[in-house]
Amino acid sequence: MIGDRAITSGSVVALSAWLGAALLVAAVVAPAAFAVLPTRALAGALVGRVLPVLFYSGAVVGIVVALVGRATSPSRVIAGVLMVASCLAAQLVVARRIERVRSDAGRPIDELAVGDPRRTSFGRLHGASVLLLGVAAIAGSAALVLTLRMTPLAAAARDLSNSSLEH
Repeated sequence: MIGDRAITSGSVVALSAWLGAALLVAAVVAPAAFAVLPTRALAGALVGRVLPVLFYSGAVVGIVVALVGRATSPSRVIAGVLMVASCLAAQLVVARRIERVRSDAGRPIDELAVGDPRRTSFGRLHGASVLLLGVAAIAGSAALVLTLRMTPLAAAARDLSNSSLEH
């Protein structure tokens, strides 16, 4: 019983911390880097150093969520697997392709002509990275809600609600 509470609490903390980090990077760090650094290339380099930590930690949290959910909730397993898949796809596939496009360009992407296929490819890959982070965040949010619904406090609230409906 105490072990189950510790595991549930740990899952809530890990999910909350990762979701907070993802939101901070997407809503604060990336926009701030592009707003204050002297070039977009430097801002991209900064964000490019932060994202691997976010994606790898998201994959680890997703693994934990899936393993913990095995015994109690198939929905949590699905959410965890979705976190793992989207984070690893973003880091191991999309980020590597972005780096290849940058390398092939031989200069900052924003110096390429608007119609240049490398710039177009970079834009699509950037969009895919953002989408995959969004998918991981939605899956993490779903896992967090599903985990919180299993807490004793949530069970007590449901019991209280059900007993008030009976009277």
